[in-house]
Amino acid sequence: MTDTASLPALDGVRVIEMGQLIAGPFAGKTLGEFGAEVVKIEPPGSGDPLRNWRMLQDGTSVWWQVSSRNKRSIALDLRTSKGQDIARRLIAEADVLIENFRPGTLEDWGLGWDALSALNPGLVMLRISGYGQTGPYRDLPGFGAIGEAMGGLRHLTGEPGRVPVRVGVSIGDTLAALHGTIGVLTALYHRKVNGGRGQVVDVALHEAVFNVMESLIPEYSAFGAVRGPAGSALPGIAPSNAYRCTDGVVLVAGNGDSIFKRLMDVIGRPDLGGASDLASNAGRVARVAEIDAAIEAWTQSRSVSDVLDTLGAARVPAGRVYTARDIHEDPHYRARDMILRQRTRDGHELDVPGIVPKLSVTPGGVRSAAPGLGDDTEGVLAKAGFSAQDIAALRAKGVVA
Repeated sequence: MTDTASLPALDGVRVIEMGQLIAGPFAGKTLGEFGAEVVKIEPPGSGDPLRNWRMLQDGTSVWWQVSSRNKRSIALDLRTSKGQDIARRLIAEADVLIENFRPGTLEDWGLGWDALSALNPGLVMLRISGYGQTGPYRDLPGFGAIGEAMGGLRHLTGEPGRVPVRVGVSIGDTLAALHGTIGVLTALYHRKVNGGRGQVVDVALHEAVFNVMESLIPEYSAFGAVRGPAGSALPGIAPSNAYRCTDGVVLVAGNGDSIFKRLMDVIGRPDLGGASDLASNAGRVARVAEIDAAIEAWTQSRSVSDVLDTLGAARVPAGRVYTARDIHEDPHYRARDMILRQRTRDGHELDVPGIVPKLSVTPGGVRSAAPGLGDDTEGVLAKAGFSAQDIAALRAKGVVA
């Protein structure tokens, strides 16, 4: 008998990924890390644009090496009828299809949900787009940055009275991908236990952002309050802010009632720690400027390391602002396998992020490096029943590469 505990959690799940750049591919990456077989369809010649984004090593983005690990690449021209026929054959045997084209694109190619679900009733189809598959904005072009703005995130990011700023990474795309992954796993579970049919998972970029915006709308509904940017502070929770040190900045979260008392003792302000009106969060919020000033009066004459050591000993949550170098050198990241050494197909050794979340019995992993464009075209087509002669003919016509 096969020891199922030794198999990846998603072993046997077959995924066709048609997505490009970030949102769709990040969902495929996540499924692939936990054992799904992910076949990525890319346009011949150019491939996924992410291959050429940001910093390149031997002509290939190092970002690509993370986004497309555990995937197989087939170069297939979906704009041709033969390419669409091949896609149907692949999708007919798949469990999941991932796409993040403009709504209506797949329908124009004869690859819409109605056609594909008739071909494969168990198919789960993840569709990530700017505004979703329905609604008045459906056909507008949408990127992650626009989703972050419409979802309410950009308005809260930055300093009061200043132009809103970007978070620093493509968080809108990634949030959409994670919501899409949750939807796929939920749909696969439903298919398994409730009758075997698949369904569409419809994720809009702005909705994924909006879903993590905490109490933004309830506060507006109840009080007419429009939350605004608060810089480094956590609005409505005190004290929780960034404070200057002699050699950098430290984040301190002293907003628990008992934590606040310990923090005030450490900084030599027991008068604040023992004040009756500061015993709860509401009172501390009313005097937050005074409390922040007291904390920074203590931190600004000390180094970040000194502050962290002192607060750590007092069991007050605090942390430095990490750079890439800090992450790379931190022993905790290494101890939890969050920095992995990965060999690219070009022969380079590259440090890359580890796997999240961590499963105790069926942990995720990196089984294969990111593919070159069309590295797996022949193998994928042969598995789908195409002969060597068929594949050669398709190559000659430019349908595959």
